[in-house]
Amino acid sequence: MNIIFAAFAIWIAGAFLCLFLGKRNAFAGIIGPASVVLGSAAALLPVGTVFFSGTTLLFRHPWQMPFGSISLGLDPISAVFSVPILLVCPLAAVYGGEYLRHYEKEKGAGRTWFMFNLLTAAMFLVVLSRNGMLFLLAWEIMSLSSFFLVMFESNMESVRRAGWIYLVATHIGTAFILVLFAVLSDGSGSLDFDGFKVLPGVAGAAFVLALVGFGTKAGFMPMHVWLPEAHPAAPSHVSAVMSGVMIKTGIYGMVRTLTFLGPAPSWWGWTLVGIGCFSGVLGVLFALAQHDLKRLLAYHSVENIGIIALGLGLGLLGITYGKPVMILAGFAGGLFHVINHALFKSLLFLGAGAVLRAAETREMDRLGGLLKKMPRTGAAFLIGAVAISGLPPLNGFMSEFLIYLSAFNGVPATGWSFAAGSLFALGSLALIGGLAAACFTKVFGIVFLGEPRSSHASNAAEAGPAMTWPSLILALACFLAALVIPFALPALAAAVRQIPGADGFSAALPDVRSAAKFALAGAWGAAAFSAALVLLRKIIFRRKRAAATCTWDCGYVAPNPRMQYTSSSFAEPITVFFEKILRTRRKFVPPNGLFPANASLSTDTPDISREKMYAPAFAGVEKLLAQFRWLQHGRLNLYILYIVLTLLALLAWKLR
Repeated sequence: MNIIFAAFAIWIAGAFLCLFLGKRNAFAGIIGPASVVLGSAAALLPVGTVFFSGTTLLFRHPWQMPFGSISLGLDPISAVFSVPILLVCPLAAVYGGEYLRHYEKEKGAGRTWFMFNLLTAAMFLVVLSRNGMLFLLAWEIMSLSSFFLVMFESNMESVRRAGWIYLVATHIGTAFILVLFAVLSDGSGSLDFDGFKVLPGVAGAAFVLALVGFGTKAGFMPMHVWLPEAHPAAPSHVSAVMSGVMIKTGIYGMVRTLTFLGPAPSWWGWTLVGIGCFSGVLGVLFALAQHDLKRLLAYHSVENIGIIALGLGLGLLGITYGKPVMILAGFAGGLFHVINHALFKSLLFLGAGAVLRAAETREMDRLGGLLKKMPRTGAAFLIGAVAISGLPPLNGFMSEFLIYLSAFNGVPATGWSFAAGSLFALGSLALIGGLAAACFTKVFGIVFLGEPRSSHASNAAEAGPAMTWPSLILALACFLAALVIPFALPALAAAVRQIPGADGFSAALPDVRSAAKFALAGAWGAAAFSAALVLLRKIIFRRKRAAATCTWDCGYVAPNPRMQYTSSSFAEPITVFFEKILRTRRKFVPPNGLFPANASLSTDTPDISREKMYAPAFAGVEKLLAQFRWLQHGRLNLYILYIVLTLLALLAWKLR
């Protein structure tokens, strides 16, 4: 554990040194990223050891805070969730060092790097904490530091609104977590995780509390409303960390809670499967309807969190119905997707940030033709797009393959409801994959192909090496992560064994590994065959002269970039099928006459959860509280009287 303490010391020292430097951006822009990189490199050694060996490291020290102790533990579950933190945060920090230079004259980098270092340390502390009070402290530091990072450009009204939505949402979730820990500690009077004792009849309530509390941070629908607001508002390297890493702490909290609650009844698994299908399908549908590049990527986080929840739910159902392959493939697929999503989603957000810096806009309809201007960014973004679509041979395909394997294993069940549920999970996962592929075909085609749609896109240039190399490293990691899955399965199995009732899959491990190897070989075989066809074509036509000619121009003598597909028109044939769900607002000006001068189509798809659930609910609360404004009269002596009366009431309750 000494190396882990050294990592924390490096992060915290770097944070306060950057805060001391203040607006001396040149130094803070070096010290901040360097401390994140050094601390993460130090922590990777014990995390990697635990990940591949399945051992556990523990540390405990008394703490004078009530119910608190400095109790830390690094076990296989913590190691799985630590990997994204220690891989993505340093790469995002290096990227951010160059990304933030644009703001050198406007904002002090010292405070930003102070918060970024705190966020990295707090996320790592969350997955190591073994005491409820310490966990809540780390959770609150994580929430507040990410809030201040979201508010980086607080001079913009949209950023302030996004920041406050995030702050309210995260503290509503924290309130449920606080009640969860109170319920779990009620049986023992201790907030140490190893002392939690679930009283009879409260396990289901604890599961629901965890689902809401941690699900709000993870982005389960309909608790996701903060996510498409906060992620686009934050600087792109912060968006990469929040989307790729921070929301996984919600999944970690959910998995860790399962280890406290004992054997799971079937409705827990069905609930997670339902949430996974609901979040996955609706997340990708709302992503498909977006025009803002970062907002689109934010909705894809909701989609992928749904895929993870689907895998965890299938694993729980495997425990309930005694299916070893279903247990291992479901849980391992969900946990592996935690790592994979961190890699390709961070890659995509870093690519989006490079596009924003070069073209000065996130609106896809003002971009185009950037692959020629930004070849390295475009190539890395394409790899991320293939990975997030679950296409072979990249890492997204391998984790989704394991979840498919789990669902297929449930189809030949004896009970018709179990078989029907497994088929529903399979259909949902297939629909998610197809819609994701369509969405990223739209994104890459509109943003990187075709002709520039604005002067800023025409004048775009490749980002500097500090912004391109992290993207290229993550792109390479998407390849490598797919290759290591047969070797990483035993490590993932060690994490799965910590879930009550999930230790009976040992006989299934060889079968799941063989299936993963077969899928990996097939995927790379198909990729090699495609590459061979491309090479064969080049050989055949190497002596032939290629001639350039005009493509069919629909009768227009002088076509221009405005005649290309827009993001709205590209997605229209798909989104129209889901019009009842998306409630897309259309503004269409049709062409008129033989030589039409103007025609346009624009769409706006507001978040249905925000519009139909939260906005009316908060408006009602605001209207109710307005009835008590007479209490806010500004007289200090009466305010003191309120406090005294409250204290007397609490004293009377306590004495009772």
